[in-house]
Amino acid sequence: MNSKLNGIILCLILALPAWKLGKEFPVVGGPVFGIIIGVIIALILKNRAKFDIGISFVSKKVLQYAVILLGFGLNLQTVISVGSSSLPIIISTISISLIVAYILAKFMNIPTKIATLIGVGSSICGGSAIAATAPVIDAHDDEIAQAISVIFLFNVIAALIFPTLGDILNFSNNGFALFAGTAVNDTSSVTAAASAWDSIHNTGTQVLDSATIVKLTRTLAIIPITLFLAVYNSKKNSNTKNFSLKKIFPMFIVYFILASIITTICNYFIEVGIITEDISMIINNVFSFLKYLSKFFIIMAMVAIGLNTNIKKLIFSGAKPLTLGFCCWLAVSLVSIGLQKILDLF
Repeated sequence: MNSKLNGIILCLILALPAWKLGKEFPVVGGPVFGIIIGVIIALILKNRAKFDIGISFVSKKVLQYAVILLGFGLNLQTVISVGSSSLPIIISTISISLIVAYILAKFMNIPTKIATLIGVGSSICGGSAIAATAPVIDAHDDEIAQAISVIFLFNVIAALIFPTLGDILNFSNNGFALFAGTAVNDTSSVTAAASAWDSIHNTGTQVLDSATIVKLTRTLAIIPITLFLAVYNSKKNSNTKNFSLKKIFPMFIVYFILASIITTICNYFIEVGIITEDISMIINNVFSFLKYLSKFFIIMAMVAIGLNTNIKKLIFSGAKPLTLGFCCWLAVSLVSIGLQKILDLF
C-alpha cells in the first residue's frame, strides 16, 4: 500500500504546477503541461521503483475515474435540445476523422492503437476522448502521450487561426460557434477560439456558450465509440465462441452515463422548482467541484503517463502520427465548413 501511495502522491504533487500552468495558458492546457512535467521528472528521477505501482494506478484507474466525473458536466437535456441541430455536422466530422485515421493507418503502417487514439481525439473531444478510449484498447503510455501531443499541436493552431479564418469565410456568430464546436478538439481550445471571436466581435459570451454546447454534444460520442471498440477488440483478440459482452463492457463508461443522467435529472428538478434555491446552489457547487476534479484527475493521469513515457521513442516515431493528426484535423475542418455551406448555416 505504501508503494502505491508513494506514486499517487508524486503524481498529485506534480499535477499541481501543471494545473496552475494550464489555467495561465489555457490554449496549451493542463494535460499537456502534465505530460511535459512527467517526462522531465522521469529523466532525472533516480530509484523510481518505489513509485512505479502508484504511477501505474494513476495512469490507468485515475484516468477512468476522470472520465466518470466528466459525466457531471453533461446536462443531456440541454445537449439534446440545443445541440441536436448540429448533429448532422457532428456525425459527419466524427465519421470522416475515423475513416481518415483508419485508411492512413493502413497506408502509412501506423500502429493501430496510436491511429485509433488520434482518430477519436481529433473527432470527438481531444484529451477526454483519448482518456476514455485508452483503457478500452489497452493503449500503452507511450501511445497515449503520442496521441495527446499530436492533438495538442493542432488544437493550438486551431485556436490561433480559426477566428481569423472565420472572418475570411464570413461566418455568422452561430456559424462560427458551430465551426469551433465541431472542428476544434479540446474544450480549452474551443473556449479559446470562441472567446477570441466574442472579443473581436463584441458579442458577450454568445459564441462561447453555443460552441461549448456543440462541444458537449460531441462528447456524447464517447459512449458508442468506446462500446464499439470494446466489442471489436474483444472479438479480434479472443475466441468468438467465448465472447461475452458482460466481461468486456467498460464499466467506467456505464458510470459516466449514470453521472450524466444524475446531472440531467437534478438540473430538471431545479428548473421546474422542485428543488429549493438553497439546495440547488449546493447541488450546482457539488457538480462544479466534480467537474474540476475530473479535469485535475486527467492532469494527474497525464503526469503519470509522462513519467512512463520513453522520450526518445516519442521523438523518433513522431512524424507519421503528426501526419495522421494533420490529415484528420484538416478533414474535420473542411467537412465542417463544407456542410455549413451546403446547409446554408453560415
